[in-house]
Amino acid sequence: MKRSTFLILSIAGVYSAVFHAAAWSVNNFLMTGPKAYLTYSSSVAAGAHSGMEECKFQFGWERWNCPESALQLSTHNRLRSATRETSFVHAISSAGVMYTLTRNCSMGDFESCGCDDSRNGRVGGRGWVWGGCSDNVEFGERISKLFVDALETGHDTRALINLHNNEVGRLAVKATMKRACKCHGVSGSCSIQTCWLQLAEFREIGNYLKIKYDQAHKLEMDKRRMRAGNSADSRGATAETFHHVHATELVFLEDSPDYCTRNASLGHHGTEGRECLQTGKNLSQWEKRSCRRLCTECGLRVEERRTEVVASCNCKFHWCCTVRCEQCRQLVAKHFCARRDTAAAAPNHIKRRNKGHKR
Repeated sequence: MKRSTFLILSIAGVYSAVFHAAAWSVNNFLMTGPKAYLTYSSSVAAGAHSGMEECKFQFGWERWNCPESALQLSTHNRLRSATRETSFVHAISSAGVMYTLTRNCSMGDFESCGCDDSRNGRVGGRGWVWGGCSDNVEFGERISKLFVDALETGHDTRALINLHNNEVGRLAVKATMKRACKCHGVSGSCSIQTCWLQLAEFREIGNYLKIKYDQAHKLEMDKRRMRAGNSADSRGATAETFHHVHATELVFLEDSPDYCTRNASLGHHGTEGRECLQTGKNLSQWEKRSCRRLCTECGLRVEERRTEVVASCNCKFHWCCTVRCEQCRQLVAKHFCARRDTAAAAPNHIKRRNKGHKR
């Protein structure tokens, strides 16, 4: 028993060092699963890390940019919140763990897991049948539940919301799967196809869940009945509320705080000092408005800074077969949110507070 405990702690320490940016999540996930599933710990750690990296990408140019404390604050007993943002954190981290377990299973990393061939031989549609090696998402789903859902030890509304959003993340992995096919027939006629299901790119899952975040539903609880504590009346109010929630819909309980301003106790850094985009190739409209969203509407000004960057240039192909480049230095203009005079900031500050929810 002591040796098993030591092994779990050792692995947690190793992956905390490897995934330093996600150390707060790795320790939590690795300490939850049954010891019999210790072989999956590295995949769980990698999945938690990839989920939070995708979260940072999806919110890179928004006021809340998925700080490193996001998952920790959403699961800590004293600081558990149930905002729109934490709903996404639970979904994307749960999806990341399931995705990585499923992918590693398909790569043959686990002795106890292989392809999902449960449909093989069945007619799937006109001109094609199920076959090949489908990614075993059922395996990934089952193991991820043992680790991720084990973080929720309570039975209150927040715990139920977190468990629901965990499931939304797992369903997103299934919903985005792609059908891949191989042709069969004389001289490549493709008279019949054998098809199987495979995981989509994780970026597609992130995009899918980002849409769910934008459409997330706030639960309106009956506060009078909820004040009954753990009574049957309180449980009934919670059950009635979830009865009307769709399985693929992200839900939250509390309005988002003001992410413009720093709040150390909640792990929010504010937008002062954040980089924003004004010019550049192939920028989306959302990215082009980032300076207004992060700076101006938060009572800050946009400050341009010239930064020297070193990049490869004048690359030439040499026979055979190398590419040689020079190292060129150039000044690049970058834009950041900076503090302005108090008098000038007041009108924007008032305007921001009256505009309601902003990410």
